[in-house]
Amino acid sequence: MPQGEPKPGEKYLHFKNKLYQVVTVAQHSETGEKLVVYQALYGGFQTYARPLEMFVGPVDKEKYPQAQQEYRFQLAEPQQESEVLPHEETKKPVKDKLMAFFDAESMEDKYKILVDMRDEINDHMINNMAVVLDVVIEEGPLEQRYEELKTCVRTFKKYECSRLR
Repeated sequence: MPQGEPKPGEKYLHFKNKLYQVVTVAQHSETGEKLVVYQALYGGFQTYARPLEMFVGPVDKEKYPQAQQEYRFQLAEPQQESEVLPHEETKKPVKDKLMAFFDAESMEDKYKILVDMRDEINDHMINNMAVVLDVVIEEGPLEQRYEELKTCVRTFKKYECSRLR
């Protein structure tokens, strides 16, 4: 294994120029095969699993002759991360809305922000919002999780009062 074994938190660049972060290296319960569990750092932040040998293996140059990397996934250098990840300016509006949700003083405000974020929301954001609300939103389709989070905020809003806590 010329690259070594991936470690949790390390960022890897896929040969198609997408950035991923290693979550863990797991062991298949039946075969004992090592699997790399990794998460996309773009789009819906999907999580994937791939056999370790395939993860650190070379790119199939016959199938992908234009590939510039030697390996399918290559440990990313800090300058590569900034080249692949969106610039701060493009992330800022969503980040600002998320922070506004965290800082909102009323559930009414949180609900309005949540509705406003509908087209930008992803599983990672739902998880963070759920933590702030001290609720659990089960895994499942994004739309279902979004609706469950809205229901929680609406319920909190219904019983919210101005009394001191």
